[in-house]
Amino acid sequence: MSAMFEEIDSQSSPLGEISLRRRRIPALGDRDIYEVKLGEEFLMSSMFVEAEEALSRLGLAAVQGEGLDVVVGGLGLGYTAVAALQDARIAELLVVEALDTVIGWHRDELVPLGKTLNADGRNRYVHGSFFDLATAPESGFDPQNPGKKFDAILLDIDHSPSEYLNAANAGFYTSENLALMAEQLKPGGVFAMWSQNLPEAHFETLLKTVFATVESHVISFYNPFLSGESTNSVYVCVKAAGE
Repeated sequence: MSAMFEEIDSQSSPLGEISLRRRRIPALGDRDIYEVKLGEEFLMSSMFVEAEEALSRLGLAAVQGEGLDVVVGGLGLGYTAVAALQDARIAELLVVEALDTVIGWHRDELVPLGKTLNADGRNRYVHGSFFDLATAPESGFDPQNPGKKFDAILLDIDHSPSEYLNAANAGFYTSENLALMAEQLKPGGVFAMWSQNLPEAHFETLLKTVFATVESHVISFYNPFLSGESTNSVYVCVKAAGE
């Protein structure tokens, strides 16, 4: 492979062909850029991670207490999970990922943050559909502890609450299914979610049918391809303390 481009791995998945690539762009300096593609669609790039990291930072800032048990929905390139582990209060982090290939990239340390996640004893990968586990509170996210409740659930899978990685995910974004997920949060627990778009008023209204408080944050970051700023958003929702 060229020093400027390498396809590290490509495998079939239930969603289509998924690939991990490394490339360099001379104009952006001496750095490796890692990218994940599903078919011809870019899922994630290590060039743009500010909002993924903000998801953990903002979500966990809203959580009170110590010895936190946290779920991250969607592994990606690992930036949300690593940012979460920077919070010393975390006792255990479950990273739920539907594609075993993506977990394998981290376990085999084919991606830069795999080594960091593997070395942290608080981190555990869970192979499964976040959306299936989220809506089954009697079994829940942790196969080793059915029905376990968490201090925070941080979600970074779909492009936005109205643009889905998989059309089947659309059914999650209802009051009924969000409430099933919220059953897996402790009283006062936090649900936070990343979106590539600016906050959507209809989704904020939907979240308020389940959570006591809902706050949306706009995350700005420099995009060299546009020679200017791009924006993502993070929704932070807090469950009522008495529930």
